[in-house]
Parts: sequence; C-alpha cells; structure tokens
Amino acid sequence: MLRDFPVHATVAVSDIDRTRNWFRDRLGIEPTTVDPGGLWYQFGEGTWLLAYPTTAAGTARNTVAGWTVTGIEAVMVDLRARGVIFEEYDLPGFTTVNGLASLGTFAKSAWFKDGDGNIYELSEVART
Repeated sequence: MLRDFPVHATVAVSDIDRTRNWFRDRLGIEPTTVDPGGLWYQFGEGTWLLAYPTTAAGTARNTVAGWTVTGIEAVMVDLRARGVIFEEYDLPGFTTVNGLASLGTFAKSAWFKDGDGNIYELSEVART
C-alpha cells in the first residue's frame, strides 16, 4: 500500500535560522512553509523535507535525505560554487574521486553535510 504514496524526509537541526540560511545560500532553496514545526521544503513529484529543531541535531551518522538528479557532475559544480563541500570516502570496494562515487554502470553518488553535520546524498541512476 505505501508504495503508491510519495515519501518524505525529516532532518534534525539545532538552529532554524542558520539552517534556513544554509539551505538558501548553499542549495539555493527557500522553505515553502515555515511554522512552529520547522521549515518545510517542497521538491519534485510531491516530495518534501522537514527541517525541525531539536537537541538531537547532527547525531545521525547516516545519510538523512537524498536527491535523485540528472547530470550529477553539473549539479556538483553548481553546489560547489555555492560553498558545498563533498565528502571523500575510501572504503574497501568503495572510493570517491573528487567527491563522486561511481557504482559501476548502475549509479553515481555524492554526499555532503549541512551546518549540523547531517549527511545528504545526490545520486544519478542509469536509465535502462
């Protein structure tokens, strides 16, 4: 049943104003709605992200949200120009080069952190 519905992400942040500025300055996006629950960002195909204030901000060590993009290299160039720094990983069987991981012919991915240390992903999946 859930397969038929859009999915959303929530991210814990320590400072709403700092987060709003970071998303505006680094990602070029403004919240669609601001309310006591936090900052609501609308994205494609009915998806959205809620940035909400909590003392647990920045404690996740995993990817909290991601965007499926086309032309990942160009998206990375644009985000770098805005001050986004991509993570570098060197793990067994998994390495990034200039922030980009090539996952065979299937996908390419890159990760970056916000001001609280939350990890976000960009991914481009090969179309078959």
